[in-house]
Amino acid sequence: MPSVAIVYYSKTGHTHDLATAVKAGAEAVSGTTGHLVRILDAEIQDGRWKNDEALATLNRADAIIFGTPTYMGGVSAQLKAFIDGCSGIWFQQGWKDKVSAGFTHSQGLSGDKLNTLVSLAVNAMQHSMIWVGTATMVGGTAPENINRLGSYTGAMGASPGDAPVASGDVETARLLGVRVAELAEKIGR
Repeated sequence: MPSVAIVYYSKTGHTHDLATAVKAGAEAVSGTTGHLVRILDAEIQDGRWKNDEALATLNRADAIIFGTPTYMGGVSAQLKAFIDGCSGIWFQQGWKDKVSAGFTHSQGLSGDKLNTLVSLAVNAMQHSMIWVGTATMVGGTAPENINRLGSYTGAMGASPGDAPVASGDVETARLLGVRVAELAEKIGR
């Protein structure tokens, strides 16, 4: 049965809420186990992320879903340190053919989140992973609607200030987890 790892950075908790929803979606697929791998500031040394236990979890997973807040139109510095810290895996193509996907959150409705998702997808493709999008049609633009921000590249969330993540954004993230787990299961057969 597939194992799905969700590796992410979250400063305010919004991205963590999306990560939790992704995990719940993945685990809704029978037999799938989900693993949250939260990047912590203390794990970054000399500009590179290092956590051997977390890395072992990622290496064992059939699928890896990347999550980050969008800061200044791109991934957070902490997630970039993670990406750079995994360059040895890239060199060995250790994640080749793993299913991958991504999600992001920012305060603005746009916030240039698409650039963040494209950066995550490019990283996954450099690892020779199989990137999948949301496969979720826009349900409307109200906060309770799925894919309300119209992203097919990955799940997006937007919350102004300290407001909680919109229920539609949480559901979109959950559905992304389901999709990734189903594809990991199909590919693993």
